[in-house]
Amino acid sequence: MRVENKVTIITGAGSGIGREAAILFSKEGAKVVVADMNEKAGAEVVEEIKKNGGEAFFARLDVTNREQAKQVVRDTLARYGKVDVLINNAGIIQDALVLKMTEEQWDKVINVNLKGVFNCIQAVVEQMINQGSGVIINTSSIVALFGNIGQINYVASKAGLIGMTKTLSKELGKKGIRTNAVAPGFITTPMTVAVPDKILEMMKEKTPLRMLGEPKDVAYAYLYLASDEAKMVNGAVLSVDGGLVI
Repeated sequence: MRVENKVTIITGAGSGIGREAAILFSKEGAKVVVADMNEKAGAEVVEEIKKNGGEAFFARLDVTNREQAKQVVRDTLARYGKVDVLINNAGIIQDALVLKMTEEQWDKVINVNLKGVFNCIQAVVEQMINQGSGVIINTSSIVALFGNIGQINYVASKAGLIGMTKTLSKELGKKGIRTNAVAPGFITTPMTVAVPDKILEMMKEKTPLRMLGEPKDVAYAYLYLASDEAKMVNGAVLSVDGGLVI
């Protein structure tokens, strides 16, 4: 029970990596807030957690909406009285080459992937400071470390999260709050369903372990960083990429 009784808010918890993390954290003893825009998907995750004897509730959250982010924290505090972990897992892609990318595509990705994380952190950080403890985990990407064609908006947002993580680790560390980032590589999620098999095979070939990751691989990285086993890990970027970035 590596996160026993730790109240954990996970954004984008209705599917993919977020769903896997919510279920894993529950099995490891956490009280989970399943935060997502998709009420049906989120409710299904909560149902599965409860079926397995865990504790969770669904909170509708559009991370670009600052008031919704604050309300999720208020609801969490009303139910549990604290927030131990915030996992900023929600994210989107809107890919296009720079000459063809629209302002709308740029703004949407930056607003969700970067500003949305800022909104959630600002909503929770006062409570964590008052507690004198807390863990913030930001989901970056390996493309933030080396770039990727057709993803200037996504790469910019994920690189921004690394800078944000480094800064917060310095600002909040003295308050007892650890801030780290996870940088997944090629992971099989709903976002990769539309990727042609040829491209997926190319991704495998580029990865030294010759395999794509699964959502649970990233979820276990979240679990480690949230646990007391990582009490001296602050400001780190943990790559979960099969050795793609060395």
